[in-house]
Amino acid sequence: MAERFFPNFAFIRLLSVSAFLSALSAFAALSAQTVRATGRVLSADSTPVRGVRVLLHRVGQETQGPIDSMRSDRRGGFQFTFRPDTSAFYLLSAEHAGIEYFSPPVATNPVRPDTGIRVLVYDTSSTTPISLVARHLVITRPGQDGSRGVLDLMVLRNDSRLTRTTSDTTHPTWSAPLPPGSIGLDVSESDFSRDAVARRGDSVIVVAPFAPGEKQLTVQYLIPSGRSVVELPFRRPGAAINVLAEERGVRVTGSGVALADSQVIQGRSFRRWTGVAQAGGVVRIVLPGTRRTPTWLLAVLVGTLTLVLAGAGWRLLATRSIPATPRVVELIDAIAALDVRYAGREVETPDDEWSSYLSERARIRAQLEASLAAGGQGR
Repeated sequence: MAERFFPNFAFIRLLSVSAFLSALSAFAALSAQTVRATGRVLSADSTPVRGVRVLLHRVGQETQGPIDSMRSDRRGGFQFTFRPDTSAFYLLSAEHAGIEYFSPPVATNPVRPDTGIRVLVYDTSSTTPISLVARHLVITRPGQDGSRGVLDLMVLRNDSRLTRTTSDTTHPTWSAPLPPGSIGLDVSESDFSRDAVARRGDSVIVVAPFAPGEKQLTVQYLIPSGRSVVELPFRRPGAAINVLAEERGVRVTGSGVALADSQVIQGRSFRRWTGVAQAGGVVRIVLPGTRRTPTWLLAVLVGTLTLVLAGAGWRLLATRSIPATPRVVELIDAIAALDVRYAGREVETPDDEWSSYLSERARIRAQLEASLAAGGQGR
């Protein structure tokens, strides 16, 4: 039976390979075909914009930049043909009033050409308002130097039909308060370039043009060691607020915020407060003390606590007339080491780590009691 079916099985394999090679050849042929991308440049009220220079951009891992250009016709129309590279994607842009506006990525399937592309351009204004839609703060527990990191994500919106611009960096496109006393500023994944965002005193400023629509700005900064209160003011009402804190002892009040639920981010547990900003309101974040101990004092405490626990163990042994075996001494030292590390630090220790400490201490204590009981029976 195996010999009868083997030739058929081989034939099916040959057919599968042939079909795969045919599909691969067809894909290569499609990749080699030219792609047509057509569309129009329109203003905010859908009026065609003629005479605008439209650029076709190739964006790849190694190289990127414009590969073709043309002027929009009287209907705002444009058309490009190109051979796509499967390792890159393509965008169209149009410059209007000194600002470059981009299209979504261009479809590169030659069977279904992208024929309805719209590149929207806008007039500009230096007074168009930018509103803060939401602000999310994530505060980590203290690092070795006692400072706390803050991840601050802001959602902004331009509800007008004008691009907000600025004449110079002394008059930013948009700004918002940062917690007074915080230090540093680093721009994370955002809809603005790093060069367009800066810290000025206790404010974050944006100097890039802001087209109609919604954008995100994510920055990071530090709360220095020793600060027990962090305050974040809000100029206007309506923004959604979320504050997530990793430390158990943090308290958040003000501007209508209330304790909500807990969330786990990358395996770390955070408590969350949520609310809506009030005009002139302030979110007040009270931080627990870091309780950092000088190195020399910590060494003294370690030695003292070890001696106290060891002394207690020896007294227990003497009372019971049980010999101090190496195993018993080892277990007593293990409990002492745990208590030196965690005793009195429940507030600043994450819940899961504190639970692990209690479990480990109970486990070692049970082993110690079993060793003592075994020693007593042996006498």
